[in-house]
Amino acid sequence: MAHLRPVILIAQPHLAPLLPILAMQYDVMGLWEEAGRARLPEAEILVTAGEFRLDPAMLAAMGRLRLIACFTVGYDGVDLDWARANDIAVSHAGDANAEDVADHAIGLILAHRRQIVSGDRALRAGEWLPGGKTITRSIAGARLGIVGMGSIGIAIAARADAMRMTTRWWGPRDKPSLAWPRSESLEALAAESDILVVAARATDDNRGMMSAAILDALGPDGLLVNVARGQLVDEYALIDALRAGRLGGAALDVYAQEPTDPARWADVPNCILTPHTGGATDAAVAQMAQMLLANIRAFVAEEPLPNRVL
Repeated sequence: MAHLRPVILIAQPHLAPLLPILAMQYDVMGLWEEAGRARLPEAEILVTAGEFRLDPAMLAAMGRLRLIACFTVGYDGVDLDWARANDIAVSHAGDANAEDVADHAIGLILAHRRQIVSGDRALRAGEWLPGGKTITRSIAGARLGIVGMGSIGIAIAARADAMRMTTRWWGPRDKPSLAWPRSESLEALAAESDILVVAARATDDNRGMMSAAILDALGPDGLLVNVARGQLVDEYALIDALRAGRLGGAALDVYAQEPTDPARWADVPNCILTPHTGGATDAAVAQMAQMLLANIRAFVAEEPLPNRVL
């Protein structure tokens, strides 16, 4: 049974702005502080950014833990089998940032195909000369493939319709109610696409699913966009394909290791990189904070969690 004022620990330092918000109602501390780590045995709630793997030894020390509350939409860093076996609830931020991630994906597509980033650099370098004109690729008529048709994939597809693209998708389970056709396989989707957007949830089963074979199917004129998780893409194969010209381009917001080493990308051509900002808007973060509070309030009141994973 939850205490009226349970002890809450926050796992990552970048979530420190949550401390004063939660401290108004709860006994809360950060795990990056010695005083916070000292309270591991009595903490009932752990707040975490769901993409970060939680240390099993740390969890084993949390004998009173009953709720892992992910501030983020993703929860792939949480071992759900372990949580289920130990009767620990897991919550997340639902679809709080789906629309913003979809906006970012479209922005990456536009930036790459219309050469917005390289155009800015060329102008600043004095490379815009009289009589010179860069020809870029139109969006209208582009064949868009979406890997993973959850809330983010659907939001991307709706935007693509308005931009006069044609959309197909692939995921491990068919969704007959969707308006867009499902390809028979991931490799078939890549071969049928000019632009391939990764919007799937990361699991242990789909790590590296964007393999060298998939990148080759997308081909030397194809664009890979990843706004999901870095581990879904074989990053070594991606860099090799870009350097060899077997893949036309990449636009990435997520990476195998974050922050990614800038030196890794220094000589990689035809790629646009953003620092995992796709879902980090003021509106989305505010909504995630409200959803976190709602999940914790429900837990304390022993009511159903509004955004329960398990």
